[in-house]
Amino acid sequence: MSGVLQNVLVGGGFALGAAVQPGPLQAFLFTRVVAYGWKRTLPACLSPLLSDGPIAVMVLLLLGQLSNLVQQLLRAGGGGLLLYLGWTALRQQRAPAAEQRGGSAPRTLFEAALVNILNPNPYLGWALVLGPSVVAAWRDEPASAVALVLAFYGTMVASLAAFVFSVGAVRLAGDRMQRRLVAASALVLSALGVFLLATAIPRLWRVFILP
Repeated sequence: MSGVLQNVLVGGGFALGAAVQPGPLQAFLFTRVVAYGWKRTLPACLSPLLSDGPIAVMVLLLLGQLSNLVQQLLRAGGGGLLLYLGWTALRQQRAPAAEQRGGSAPRTLFEAALVNILNPNPYLGWALVLGPSVVAAWRDEPASAVALVLAFYGTMVASLAAFVFSVGAVRLAGDRMQRRLVAASALVLSALGVFLLATAIPRLWRVFILP
């Protein structure tokens, strides 16, 4: 097996595994689809292309190391953001149907990128898997490193788009079902936000408060 093909399989396989795992970005996309529809949410699938660039540079400059303190600060920030988005989704559920169509695709893309920046998973993925793999592939054959990165983000965007399409198909069930889905998505975002805060705050407490 050639080096390029091997790295394509590594990048695509890792992206597929990351995309199918429930997380903040998937919860955000679910919320936006049930509130605004798949067409306005679809551009948000490109959010990893916006957010992961700075993440990759940071992790590579830090030699693949991400301290526990930084992880917990990101986790806490992400939890707070998800709680805010859950509250926003709940307000959207109570709004008239005409107002629920006000979300724009650029704003959704920006918010999705922000969710991803405050999600520790991309940092850990670059630090533990992508970063070392890209560096090793670049040393052997730069084309293999490029192929790995393209395969990863191509598979990630395609998988997120498939998720958006599938949720959009469920959304086509009438206004009452849509409102129920929005309420459910608000609860999902809020529950995930509480979970992130509940796991991060005790660890931050031990770092900053306890001797």
